Amino acid sequence: MKRNIVIATVAAAALVGGGTATALAVTGDGDAPTKQSSVRAADDDRDDRDDRDDSDDRDDRADDKADRAEDAADAKAAKVTAADAIAAALKNVQGTAVSADLDDEGSSLVWNVDVLSSGGAWHSVRIDPGTGKVLGSHAEQEDADDTAEARAALKGSSVTAEEAAKAAAAKGTVTSVDLDDDGRTSGWDVDTTASNGTEKEWKVDLKSAAVTADTSSDDNSSDHDDNDSDDDGSDD
Repeated sequence: MKRNIVIATVAAAALVGGGTATALAVTGDGDAPTKQSSVRAADDDRDDRDDRDDSDDRDDRADDKADRAEDAADAKAAKVTAADAIAAALKNVQGTAVSADLDDEGSSLVWNVDVLSSGGAWHSVRIDPGTGKVLGSHAEQEDADDTAEARAALKGSSVTAEEAAKAAAAKGTVTSVDLDDDGRTSGWDVDTTASNGTEKEWKVDLKSAAVTADTSSDDNSSDHDDNDSDDDGSDD
């Protein structure tokens, strides 16, 4: 269940409501102003590279290497782990953490943690990846079906998002933890980034915390192939 804040909706509402929605966008559950993260994201020019029409394999490999370098820099810059970010969010809002993602918001890095309260309300909590402090939080309306799916997936589970992040940390720096509630088998989807920027996807069992490679993704095998090519120093 990937849940992202829809800023466009807020902006559109602001045009209709004369700025009211803008106030909502920058205030949290307790009406506290949203704060700026202390961690800057790596310089990101990947959009320019993606827009370029270039069929040269060497350039493609160079772009991939640059992307991995940026991913590695972002992962290293986040001194607060995914598990610690989740713990910090749950101190701010009571409930069950359903996802945590290390996102770049403009020039800054932020942990975005989604929490489902016992009453069914969703809260998005922003955590500073440098200090672990809460930058802001706000409640969100979520589709009743999505809420029911999340609750069904979590029913009978014994492994929390925080524990899943800790379990997967042995595989690399955890940059994303997300509840998989629409697959054949419920579990935690976890993304990790290695020191060289290679990203891997993992499944963490909701009951045993066993970590296995996510075979449903082609990224794991392709990243492995890319690394083999880089290690060989081949320019083919």
